[in-house]
Amino acid sequence: MINEKCPGQDRRNIKVENLTCPACGYTVEIFSDEIKVKCPGCGKFACRARLPSCVDWCKSAKACMGEK
Repeated sequence: MINEKCPGQDRRNIKVENLTCPACGYTVEIFSDEIKVKCPGCGKFACRARLPSCVDWCKSAKACMGEK
């Protein structure tokens, strides 16, 4: 049987990055599979500029999606 599960689905491949809360300037952590995160400084949401894609963070993306 062929395993058709995307290697990027493995939670061990998720990366963390920092965003600045637009409301208070607090630096918040956001994981590569998240769209928004609640700021611990003020309670408002900090959002990514665009939706995350596995192509952005998955090292297997070229094999799954191709060069383009």
